[in-house]
Amino acid sequence: MAKVVCVRFESTGKVYYFSPGEVWPEAGSQVIVETVRGLEIGEAVTGARDISDDSVVGELKPVVRLATEQDLETEQKNRAREKEAFPICEKKIREHKLDMKLVNVEAAFDGSKLVFYFTSDGRVDFRELVKDLASVFHTRIELRQIGVRDEARFLGGLGICGRKICCGAFLSDFAPVSIKMAKEQNLSLNPTKISGQCGRLMCCLKYEQDFYEETLKKLPRVGKEIMTPDGVGLVTEINVLREKVKVKVSVDDDFEIREYSVEDVRRLQLGERAVKPAQEEPEEKREADEEETQPPRDARPRYPHKKREKNMNTDEYMEKNSHGEEQA
Repeated sequence: MAKVVCVRFESTGKVYYFSPGEVWPEAGSQVIVETVRGLEIGEAVTGARDISDDSVVGELKPVVRLATEQDLETEQKNRAREKEAFPICEKKIREHKLDMKLVNVEAAFDGSKLVFYFTSDGRVDFRELVKDLASVFHTRIELRQIGVRDEARFLGGLGICGRKICCGAFLSDFAPVSIKMAKEQNLSLNPTKISGQCGRLMCCLKYEQDFYEETLKKLPRVGKEIMTPDGVGLVTEINVLREKVKVKVSVDDDFEIREYSVEDVRRLQLGERAVKPAQEEPEEKREADEEETQPPRDARPRYPHKKREKNMNTDEYMEKNSHGEEQA
């Protein structure tokens, strides 16, 4: 077991593990930690706790110290510097006529660099832009291209549910989402109804997918014949959340649609007939009906047309036709 502290650098960013060292911060406190990008300020999401060694990737770096008043003032100056750098960078992008959209700016805690996040449909040659920005801010400049989902996370907004979008509220990782999930959850396939602010499929489709997959294994498919307490019927509709099915069954020489729980129905076993066999009539009555409906055997022609003669060679055929022409 390893003793760690969970630290987050953004309000909705990913959580990273650090060793508590000699600080042992409490949940919600601001801490200074050492990362690959240098010293950074973050929020301790949890206090010191034990996790398995398999969950730790690489070496755990210790928490340097709790954030002081001076550290908090430095963080406020960096936030102000980010706001000033944003319009300047947008102006430089227009001047260089680059096909890119600036999304966010981040300043390093120690002021050693500025990171500009942007989106673009393709690759962008921003070397001249980097030189221009470096001459303005007199620090190291980094430009990073991000996707549309990361853009929505930076910008935030409200979803169609009326709440703050998940990626801007609590979601740290983007799980893969497919149109198959919308089909299995019986949702409308209209792109405007199942797409988020980023234009991609909504991340919340993943939340209930495991439940739908497990429940659909127990439910029969629409159009299948199953056995119900009222006999064999045809499945017309399934309700995954209530775990019930609607079945079309035969009742008193008529058809009705009834709802059953998944525990009350089962698949047809081998040898069970889905359709009840018709009651056989007595042989004498069946023969009498056939005699009434069919004409007498002598009155029915055996062939629909006159049977052609067989075994006639060419000479016989020509001779027969020539006699027919002479008689005419």
